[in-house]
Amino acid sequence: MSSNTHTNKPVIGITVGDINSIGAEIIIRTFADNRMLEFCTPVIFASNKTINFYRKLMNENNFNYQSLKDFTRLNHKQVNVFNCWEEEVQITPGVLNEVGGKYAARSLAVAIECLKEGTIEGLITAPIHKKNIQSEQFNYTGHTPYLRDAFDAKDVLMFMTADNMRVGLLTEHVPVSEISKYVTKENILAKLQMMKDSLVKDFGIDKPRIAVLGLNPHAGDDGLIGEEEIKEIIPAIQQAKNNGLLCFGPYSADAFFAREMHSQFDGVLAMYHDQGLIPFKSLATGSGINYTAGLPIVRTSPDHGTAFDIAGKNLADADSFRQAIFTCLDILEKRETYAENTANPLKKIELVSEKLA
Repeated sequence: MSSNTHTNKPVIGITVGDINSIGAEIIIRTFADNRMLEFCTPVIFASNKTINFYRKLMNENNFNYQSLKDFTRLNHKQVNVFNCWEEEVQITPGVLNEVGGKYAARSLAVAIECLKEGTIEGLITAPIHKKNIQSEQFNYTGHTPYLRDAFDAKDVLMFMTADNMRVGLLTEHVPVSEISKYVTKENILAKLQMMKDSLVKDFGIDKPRIAVLGLNPHAGDDGLIGEEEIKEIIPAIQQAKNNGLLCFGPYSADAFFAREMHSQFDGVLAMYHDQGLIPFKSLATGSGINYTAGLPIVRTSPDHGTAFDIAGKNLADADSFRQAIFTCLDILEKRETYAENTANPLKKIELVSEKLA
């Protein structure tokens, strides 16, 4: 049961990320603008001391919050800080150490429990550092696979979205030397289906057009420069078409983006991280964000990392984080509309018949 019973505003959880990174700064900068409270009820998973440390550092007098230890005291007219730890913690902005990783993991674990309980309805994650967060509890290359396992999802899709483009990744944080072994017909088909489902349910696009990039230069040049296109990618595209998907390719990645072909498609499937993220971060208009498609819950994040080089200097730009919140809210609304439109069609017919009778 959601705690959001007396308001139309969704209750959105926000993890603080690495406490020595820019996470707390972009959160505070975002919610120092009180207009954000018109759209959602934010719950920051951190501690009062962490938030106070950065509020003082930033000298941000417009940011106010109430402390929360359980959701019976949730205030829909204010920012809420859910205390995930009480102990004194040494905060050292810009320093990569195990303290930053430990409390980033704590914030995330508590937020996930609240998502499972239904006390929050969506999740925005501030950046973590993939090295210092590693532990017995967190043995993953990032948020995306961690969330996949936390919600028992068969698979998930890292889906970068902006005003003018959406790019999904076949492989995420995989060494370049190992990418080709993941480029299989089965993997491509699974990601294409996930992208199609997300574009329909999460973005409200009825018949999405999806482009598929090749792995090799010139998309393999008919097998002259690698055979993955012929053996895996083209058969996957053909099978996807047989399954009713509108997908096209494989396209040579350099020409595809140079000619702005991404503007003709609702989604693009890239074979690996840099193939998709370099053009995305270079060409995306507005603020790009990272969305995890394939989960039962809605999770977004800014499209940047911990930025230790500027942490604690009050320089961090909150645009991508703010956009991550708006995208999360949009997807929650689109999912609700999709559920209403596809719910028990016989019931709808009965209701229409009753009205006409």
